[in-house]
Amino acid sequence: MTDVTIYTDGACKGNPGPGGWGALLRAGQAEKELWGGEPQTTNNRMELTAVIEALAALKRPCRVHLYLDSEYVRKGITEWLPGWKARGWKTAERKPVKNDDLWRRLDELVHGRGHEVHWHWVRGHSGDPGNERADALANRGVPGR
Repeated sequence: MTDVTIYTDGACKGNPGPGGWGALLRAGQAEKELWGGEPQTTNNRMELTAVIEALAALKRPCRVHLYLDSEYVRKGITEWLPGWKARGWKTAERKPVKNDDLWRRLDELVHGRGHEVHWHWVRGHSGDPGNERADALANRGVPGR
């Protein structure tokens, strides 16, 4: 299995508002930058999209160390997802899961592609070089910037 390090971040100018996502992928000496955005979205959707786009870019099963500053995404995929699925994509309060379209796609990428993903939370805007680059990419993706 190839070892890949990924840093992701989302950005939103207003919430909701125009938003962007960014990802930095590293495998050995190779690096790849990805970014994009939407004219009307939320920060949580951009955080999720960054992870989805990064994992979708992998062409074969990899051992991934994924660094992100979103507790929403990290806890969602590592803690909340099994309950949501067991309840038919409902929260513990029996309300529809927000952003379930993105959560379903992320679930498929993480659990259906043979990747071994290790999730690492980092504090945003704290000087972590990978997180700072992902943040810059996310801001590059914001429409109109």
